[in-house]
Amino acid sequence: MEDSDRYILESQIGFVMRRVVQRHIAIFFSLIPDLTPTQFAALAKLCELGQASQNELGRLTSMDVATIKGVVDRLRARGLVLAEPLATDKRRLTLTPTPQGKALYRKLVSRAREVSMQTLSPLSETESQQLMVLLRKLD
Repeated sequence: MEDSDRYILESQIGFVMRRVVQRHIAIFFSLIPDLTPTQFAALAKLCELGQASQNELGRLTSMDVATIKGVVDRLRARGLVLAEPLATDKRRLTLTPTPQGKALYRKLVSRAREVSMQTLSPLSETESQQLMVLLRKLD
């Protein structure tokens, strides 16, 4: 087989990124077993905003309609998020973090920072910053 015909899986960006994401998720669950990464992302963004429509929250957290619906449903079931119909359009929901949701977010935010720190721990500070710049270029 010629070199131009070879496909080395371990050299492909998708493979490497998937391995890094798997490592990141393992770190996440070791430090934050209370929520999934998508649930934490939605709760964190909602606590940052104070209120958002379900569609807006999905867009801001890069989740499709079905995913954000499931995430919000689970957060609502745990009493972390309140959903009320929008006054001008009863089909749309306005989401607000409950006091319990805000308290859980405050409890977990330092652990979430630690997840990022552990994920990036093999890199120097400069390398970590460079990686983030490069990844944002691919986004």
